[in-house]
Amino acid sequence: MNSIEVCFTPELIHLHEVKGKLVVVVDIFRATSTMVAALAHGVTEILPFADLESCRAMQVQGYLIAGERDGLTAPGFELGNSPTAFLEGNYAGKKLAMTTTNGTLALDKSKCAAEILIGAFPNLQATANYIQSRNLDVMIHCAGWKGKFNLEDSLYAGALVQALSGSHANQEDGAIAMSSLFAQVNENLPDYLAQASHAKRLQNYGIEADIAFCLIRNRYKQVVGLAGDGALRVIEG
Repeated sequence: MNSIEVCFTPELIHLHEVKGKLVVVVDIFRATSTMVAALAHGVTEILPFADLESCRAMQVQGYLIAGERDGLTAPGFELGNSPTAFLEGNYAGKKLAMTTTNGTLALDKSKCAAEILIGAFPNLQATANYIQSRNLDVMIHCAGWKGKFNLEDSLYAGALVQALSGSHANQEDGAIAMSSLFAQVNENLPDYLAQASHAKRLQNYGIEADIAFCLIRNRYKQVVGLAGDGALRVIEG
């Protein structure tokens, strides 16, 4: 049986062995949820960037540019980090360059993995099914918030650990703890996460619809992964 473990923030990634593993990068509020929504609704690819300037420079190459810092759209960017912005398919056929406070950093720090997937509740089961078709140990890399632990990413990790319980052994304490916590709050996940610090931070910006979307489960069958050229695309579904 393959193994599964949880890295709670990019600041802790040096404590984990990444090479040879399938890494699921997760930033529930909101980067990875936005990535899944964008690609499920017709965006052809997403180029992730850790910094604003590299992302902004892609505009001259015909990319839509999406930039977020501290929950707000970065100055000079066409889009921020809202999954609901893509639900009407207004950007179908477009290529997107994207940078966020936490999620794209976690992606950047996962690049030596054997394979990288994007994790979000709206395609949780599809992602789990895909992972079970691969013979790889798994690490769930939570983006956290500016180097710190957060509830929403860690609870997604618990949900994915449970979904993979038939194929991946959670012998590491973080995976055990988050699986147990998710089991306790599963039926009341939105209410439980309403107390999360980042949820409160985002509520101050009036984007409750984004938060609600990020907690919808299994809306999509698309699985999102990082291709060899550095772009995120739908790899199944």
